[in-house]
Amino acid sequence: MKSAVETLDATTVKLTVEVSGDELKPSIDHAYEHIGSQVQIPGFRKGKVPPRILDQRVGRAAVIEHAVNDGLPGFYGQAVNEAGLRPLGQPEIEVTEVPALTDPEAGLTFTAQVEVRPDIELPALDSLTVTVSDLEVTDEDVDARLDALRERFGTLVGVDRPAADGDYVVIDLRAVQGEAEIDSVSGVSYQIGSGNLLEGLDEALTGLSAGETTTFEAPLAGGEHAGEPAQVTVTATSVKVRDLPAADDDFAQLASEFDTIAELRDDLREQASRIKSQNRAVEAREALMAALREAVEVPVPTNAVQNEVHRHLESEGRLEDENHRAEVEESTRAELVERILLDTLAEKLAVQVSQEELLDFMVNAAAQYGMDPSTFVQTVDRQGQLPAMVGEVARSKAMALALRQVKVVDGAGAEVDLSEFIGSDETDEVEVDEAPAAEETDDAAPEDAKA
Repeated sequence: MKSAVETLDATTVKLTVEVSGDELKPSIDHAYEHIGSQVQIPGFRKGKVPPRILDQRVGRAAVIEHAVNDGLPGFYGQAVNEAGLRPLGQPEIEVTEVPALTDPEAGLTFTAQVEVRPDIELPALDSLTVTVSDLEVTDEDVDARLDALRERFGTLVGVDRPAADGDYVVIDLRAVQGEAEIDSVSGVSYQIGSGNLLEGLDEALTGLSAGETTTFEAPLAGGEHAGEPAQVTVTATSVKVRDLPAADDDFAQLASEFDTIAELRDDLREQASRIKSQNRAVEAREALMAALREAVEVPVPTNAVQNEVHRHLESEGRLEDENHRAEVEESTRAELVERILLDTLAEKLAVQVSQEELLDFMVNAAAQYGMDPSTFVQTVDRQGQLPAMVGEVARSKAMALALRQVKVVDGAGAEVDLSEFIGSDETDEVEVDEAPAAEETDDAAPEDAKA
């Protein structure tokens, strides 16, 4: 099969593919078999009709059309692989030459225009320095964790005053549009400032005393009228505050395995330190992505962005919301730039994804979706999403490998060791040495999992 690639712009190519008669023949044979199994011709059993009879009864043109439609995806995929292209969307295919009806040796020619991942040049990783926050744990950090623990053991008590930020208010809500009641709830406990119920509710409740009512306008948060404005009437039936237990030795014994509040505070300090260490690994990732975005101008495929934006807005039923469209387009563009950078990074670092790594990723993903791992894997496989899963694992590995090569420092310029979270070349070598059967495991992996 012959193919030629024409670059139309930084993210679009035109692929011209010539399929010989010999290469097209299996598709034509399959077309005869499939059509023959669908038609009933007197004197012949289904599936046993000779090609020349099908040509007479159905027409050679119908056979060729079936063969072309059936073979095009495979021919396109083969041409893409041979050309080393990395498509980012579906191609626009045009058949420019079909086999002549009278020439069984004639082939097929088609063109495919498709957006592809652009070629970009990444900076040398060892030339980059990223900065993360200091590891210092302050008394305020410990106090915050202690207060959060006390909140869990606190009790709500009523107060005779107007509601303020942080108070808990038991409310009745009624939402109407014109004369029609859209929704209503009673006896709901809501903390002012949480912002997790209705837009504008925090402001409406602030200053209300028990038994008082107010009305405000807000977009509905859910249901078939989600996003539509409604008049909301809210009544505060009671105002409460959380009474926290004293931070003393008795509380330490109640809330932990420690006997004194001093021991509990020491443990909370260690917890805060561990969390800050983990957060620094996240900060380093974000800082490295920011450095790559600043160092490289990434051409963004327009159609890939617009198609994703359309799918997103269509799923929300907001195709006509131009303000929301602009927000979604901006976020989609940023996500695609990050994906292109990470895919290029994975390619540069020659990242390989093992079957074990893929399965670990899918088991964790299944847990996040609350699904049985076996069911999740079968669903992903059935929907053809395995390559996407492999890509996610490869990008994650690429970032970890890249962070081993860049210089990570804290605010004072001291180097930061993230090996606890991203591994190290030394530990990788030990793992390989201790797992000589890994190569056999990869060879036994299903083809889709090794994509």
